[in-house]
Amino acid sequence: MPQMSRQDPLIEHHTVDYVPLAERHGKARDLFTLWFSTNIAPLPIVTGAMVAQVFHLNLLWGLLAIALGHLLGGVVIALASAQGPRMGIPQMVQSRGQFGRYGALLIVFFAALIYIGFFISNIVLAGKSIVGIVPSVPVPASILIGALSATAIGVIGYRFIHTLNRIGTWVMGSALLAGFAYIFAHDLPADFLTRGGFNAAGWLATVSLGIIWQISFSPYTSDYSRYLPADIGITRPFIATYLGATLGTILSFAFGLVAALATPEGTEAMVAVKQATGALGPILMVLFLLNIISHNALNLYGAVLSIITSIQTFASHWTPGIKVRVVLSGIILAGCCVVALGASADFIAQFIGLILALLLVLVPWASINLIDFYVIKRGVYDIASIFQADGGVYGRFNLHAIVAYFIGIIVQLPFANTSLYVGPWANLVDGADLSWLVGLAVTCPLYYCLATRKHTQKVRAVKLGYSD
Repeated sequence: MPQMSRQDPLIEHHTVDYVPLAERHGKARDLFTLWFSTNIAPLPIVTGAMVAQVFHLNLLWGLLAIALGHLLGGVVIALASAQGPRMGIPQMVQSRGQFGRYGALLIVFFAALIYIGFFISNIVLAGKSIVGIVPSVPVPASILIGALSATAIGVIGYRFIHTLNRIGTWVMGSALLAGFAYIFAHDLPADFLTRGGFNAAGWLATVSLGIIWQISFSPYTSDYSRYLPADIGITRPFIATYLGATLGTILSFAFGLVAALATPEGTEAMVAVKQATGALGPILMVLFLLNIISHNALNLYGAVLSIITSIQTFASHWTPGIKVRVVLSGIILAGCCVVALGASADFIAQFIGLILALLLVLVPWASINLIDFYVIKRGVYDIASIFQADGGVYGRFNLHAIVAYFIGIIVQLPFANTSLYVGPWANLVDGADLSWLVGLAVTCPLYYCLATRKHTQKVRAVKLGYSD
């Protein structure tokens, strides 16, 4: 491929428009470092500690459930990520090729809500982390520092996000391995290997948690692969994303589990990390803070792209640039800071519960996205139609996708086990939310049948026309 005569700009100027082939850059390994570094953070570590503290699994069964859940769920995020180089557009814009120009708006709205929810939760968490490291800094100032830092990264955009995560892979990966080494080099509790045991409910709940964790990233994975050269193929981005996302989360979940078992039962997760890692504890806390800020830039970046996608749906000739991205980032920053500064003590737990409940709407979307891209259209989309005011060949609404999407949500409700709603069959396996499994099992074949039936009808109509 010919070399570009100029260096690619640090500050990204594209938003939701197509990335021309001449501006493509990067390598598949960039996806490994992005998703590996992103997932070495306090939230997955705290979640990993739940395997022992809430689901009461021992070390062996806990590690097996963690690994299986993320290895299965990682297939979804990797398949979504591999679409980016082929399409050259953000994931939510691509949804127009499946749901129609206006039909995709609902999915874009939910995605934006999830991004903003996580952004608020993470700036609260960053603020608390700053106070924990430097107690003299007031909480409001700490929240603002965390929010402004993440916003600066998000505004600069794609290239800087990838650069930070390339550095973060080495720094965070080394720090986590050092933490493991410290724990195992010191005396462990007598019940380290025997605390907990095996129970089917806890094991299935841990596997489900890993799968849901990976699926939750799928709405914005191709946002970070769309600049890769189009001829890079599917396999290399898939493998790089899969290995990065699964290894990063498995290590973090496992670290949380090990730290919980290495400290007295009932110790709060991050306190357990500090206690178990001794002198390394303060260093890890600082690195975790930096990782929270870096990861939160992804949430802001995704929220901005989703909002621009929504507005651009009604203004097909509008191609927003960096100024729009900066203004929207500032508006989101201001609104989220107001919410975060007035947040209650249990705000993070409540908001994470809300966001996890919204994952009910992501499972059928992911099902339709993957079936449409890999089975129905096999990666061939009309990019020009995606940006046309009438939706081009995809129309304003694709009723087959919309019907399959809503049925995919409805069939999950009886099995849902969330903070907002608990279905009548939610406790078939105590503590395990298996609604995602029902959603996948119903939506995938339903959408395939509806989409191929539409194609078959068109072919039959053409044949009948020729026969006349």
